[in-house]
Amino acid sequence: MESEKNKKQRKIIHIDMDAFYASVEQRDHPEYRGKAIAVGGSPEGRGGVVATASYEARKFGVRSAMPSKRALQLCPDIIFVRPRFDIYKEVSRKIREIFARYTDIIEPLSLDEAFLDVTEDKQQIGSAIEIAKLIKQAIREELQLTASAGVSVNKFVAKIASDLNKPDGLTFIGPSSIESFMEKLPVEKFFGVGKVTAEKMKRMGLHTGADLKRLSENDLKQHFGKPGGFYFRIVRGIDDREVQPHRETKSLGAEDTFPYDLTKTEEMYAELEKIAGTVCERLKRYGLKGRTVTLKVKYSDFRQITRNQSFPFPIGELDKILDTAKQLLLATEPEDKPVRLLGISLSNFGEIISAARSDNSIQLSLFDTE
Repeated sequence: MESEKNKKQRKIIHIDMDAFYASVEQRDHPEYRGKAIAVGGSPEGRGGVVATASYEARKFGVRSAMPSKRALQLCPDIIFVRPRFDIYKEVSRKIREIFARYTDIIEPLSLDEAFLDVTEDKQQIGSAIEIAKLIKQAIREELQLTASAGVSVNKFVAKIASDLNKPDGLTFIGPSSIESFMEKLPVEKFFGVGKVTAEKMKRMGLHTGADLKRLSENDLKQHFGKPGGFYFRIVRGIDDREVQPHRETKSLGAEDTFPYDLTKTEEMYAELEKIAGTVCERLKRYGLKGRTVTLKVKYSDFRQITRNQSFPFPIGELDKILDTAKQLLLATEPEDKPVRLLGISLSNFGEIISAARSDNSIQLSLFDTE
């Protein structure tokens, strides 16, 4: 009991680079500065998805994982730029070196964001806010890029804080203000609450953290499944997860919930093509290939199944991923019941992950595009 009382409160920083790939391209190519650019996708909307959009493009509604055709519709003057992942990885390595000046407890989430535990910082600065300022300053002066930082006592709040004043923001949410902050936060701003879940919450009259707080943990689990327990804790500012410097990549993928139930195989194939394109772009982004393809299907009655196929060799090509997903779908007799969600993920990275990690690759999570 005494050790709990004396346990030092964590100091967590979440650093999130601002429009990372697009900002690197604008830094290296003056002709792109001040213009709407999309890294990834293809000119004239011939296929592919946007990996990152510049802030100039975001003003038109262009966002990551959006099909390039849609991006072109929203912003006819957008410039599509071929990604240079070797350059982004090198810049990411330099950013990590800046982090390492202050702490070795660094948990990368992607090439452009990471958690840092600075409870005990190397330079004995003592102030997480001051360290965040120094990191932002070093990134600006040494790399000519901007980053946003969130500072708090746990990972969840730090991550939300980093997104509040983008670009080039720094937001501190101290322990005494966490609960009041979470109560005012709109449900769609909760990290992990996607568009579909947010809409479901709003239909239930749950618009803010304060609304969620009125429900018991059992109520939340009943309505939202296992994540309900997480919502119950986080709205009270409870997040005991440690910053993990050596997280192993388990899977990478994408999924989509549809505005209406799909009943025809052709419709499902068309959606799988989009999802496979997103997965393929993400695999390329991180230089990964996997041996196991998993298909996720959720039906209109919310029943969910997964089917997977493993290969003796790693794959990452769009055609192979898409063909495998289609075969897995076909085996489920797809027109037998309406489908509301489809997802594709790759896993079993094996030796490729070890090699990638030694080359500054980073932790990925299963992306949810709902």
